[in-house]
Amino acid sequence: MTFAHFFHYRAPSNCFHSVFPLLLRLRQPAIHARPRTMAAQIDRLLAEHAAASIPEEPRTGLGPSATPSLTYSDSSDEVDLEEPRLPEPLRRRRASTRLIAQSPADVQRITGETTTQLIRRCCGGGCCLGLGRPKKDDLEVEEVAFPDNDAYRSLCLKIDQIPATLTGVCDLPEQTAFLQPLRRPSNVPSPTDSGVFLGADGVTSSAVGDVDKTLHALALEDLDTRIQPPSFVQPHPPHHVFPARIHSTRELTRPGAEKRTFHFDLDVTNYPEGEGIDFKVGGAIGVSAPNEEEMVEEVLDLLLVPRFLRDKPVLLRTTKGRWPTVWGDDQARELVTTRRDLLTWCSDIQSYPPTKQILRVLAEHAIDANERKILFFLCSAEGQGVFCDFRTGPHVSLVQLLHAFPSAKPPLDLLLSVLQPLMPRFYSLSNDPHESFLRRDGKQHRLIEIAVTVHETADWRAGSRTGVGSGFFQRQALKFIEAQERGEAHPDFAIPMFKGLMANPLAKEFVSDGPMLLIGAGVGIAPFRGFVQRRLKTANCANKVWVLQGIRDSLVDELYSGEWGVHEDEVKRVVQSRRGEGRYVQEEVKAQADLVWYIVNSVDGRVFVCGSSKGMGEGVERALVEVAMDKGNLERDEAQNFWDLKREAGQYIAETW
Repeated sequence: MTFAHFFHYRAPSNCFHSVFPLLLRLRQPAIHARPRTMAAQIDRLLAEHAAASIPEEPRTGLGPSATPSLTYSDSSDEVDLEEPRLPEPLRRRRASTRLIAQSPADVQRITGETTTQLIRRCCGGGCCLGLGRPKKDDLEVEEVAFPDNDAYRSLCLKIDQIPATLTGVCDLPEQTAFLQPLRRPSNVPSPTDSGVFLGADGVTSSAVGDVDKTLHALALEDLDTRIQPPSFVQPHPPHHVFPARIHSTRELTRPGAEKRTFHFDLDVTNYPEGEGIDFKVGGAIGVSAPNEEEMVEEVLDLLLVPRFLRDKPVLLRTTKGRWPTVWGDDQARELVTTRRDLLTWCSDIQSYPPTKQILRVLAEHAIDANERKILFFLCSAEGQGVFCDFRTGPHVSLVQLLHAFPSAKPPLDLLLSVLQPLMPRFYSLSNDPHESFLRRDGKQHRLIEIAVTVHETADWRAGSRTGVGSGFFQRQALKFIEAQERGEAHPDFAIPMFKGLMANPLAKEFVSDGPMLLIGAGVGIAPFRGFVQRRLKTANCANKVWVLQGIRDSLVDELYSGEWGVHEDEVKRVVQSRRGEGRYVQEEVKAQADLVWYIVNSVDGRVFVCGSSKGMGEGVERALVEVAMDKGNLERDEAQNFWDLKREAGQYIAETW
């Protein structure tokens, strides 16, 4: 009987599941056993197992069941047929392991998410590992009436029953922010006290005046927080937020486009000097976008913050952390601000999935018993699975949570302690900032240009809502356009920005000579417009730049058509990916394999890629690898290593998000 005949042997049905353990036992040599032929050994072992009506339990060492593990053995396919030996009692086999992830790139390849996306999606409660989930046998439950409102129903919480006793409830988070009223020092009477002006108790009118001036200066900065954040919301030094006036704006896409994209010309003539950094081709500006005004007002209403207190100066004291700054030091702070400014400029109320810390705060201050039980359940080990599904679903805004659990009215400062900070958004320049000037009002103005695509997500009331940054840009653009339509010559609207990333990969690797291939999709094509404008000004570079622009439909969403300068038809190819027809930009990359291979192997040759990492970015990288395999006669691993080396050398630059 050969080894191949073994697989055609008709074993009893009740022994079928024992075939694989037999193979394992065949591979365990017995040191003191006399060698036998393979056929004899197989016959003896099969007869031994077929004689029993019930499959035997695994022998000592394996336990009641041997669960396969996610490990690999490089030698698992090898079978020695020369000198089989009698099996010895089965022992747990030590499996070898294979490293499958050792870098963020490996994590993204396996999970389809960047490490940042994975961390934001993960609640850290061990949901995916099933930690802390008690068994449901003999579990005492209690009836709970769910809140009868649209906001709660939109959460889609899959709660069947709630145990009477909850375990593993997360602790109430530490409060790190405290709002305190501004009080006059006890030794300084009020100005209305006549004793002040008479010098009573050693207090002079000048001393009182100094205190009043100090309190007034602390409370009211010399800036308008309707158009820019308070000065303490400072990005990384030496930058400060500057309210750049919108010189003009227009919509680049047409009706029917899946996403709206707006173009902005920003006047940076009066941008503060002294930072030692200038705007660069391919650079990106940072924008401190505020939360939507109506959403902030609604949060304050839901928390029952009196209207007369919302804009009243208040002392903010923090015990640790960077908040309310952006990239400040981790330290305690005391500063004067207003409740509205903190909620508008410092805390994100819509971009992040809810955390257990937020739910725990709501549970602690919920008056309704049923709402408390639901919130505590979501914070417990028993509710881990429900919370995981809830957190990884559509993003839930703070407004939605407060409407879903209307009896929860936590103090504003406690809520600010657990909300995520509102971070700046970054947008690439879409022009050559060294050559963009305009003369108006008798003087020269310097302009920078950007393009912003509006991102939308599901909303429980309106159907969809815009992101913090792109939504702010859309609101400013529409207000500006409406003001122009009313006849205003120079509408006054601003974008709070700072120079941000002028040393990002696109700006850093841009060179004035050498062939360049620019690959972009959607708004990712915007920074390449500045590249082309800069390069086409040099006569000997006119035939050294090529653009592959990926779009859905040239009729509705081709950005900057006819605005690339001279020779546009010669340097730019538009690739459309209409549903059901056309093709994607990564397919065009493979079609232009000769050009790609020529550029990347030329002196100072550069290949730039800009756009969404999911889909376009990954597809272009695969296409580039296939080009290297084809033109360079390389294996896949060698081709991947080729592009890795080009990336290190600054010849392959990918800026994706």
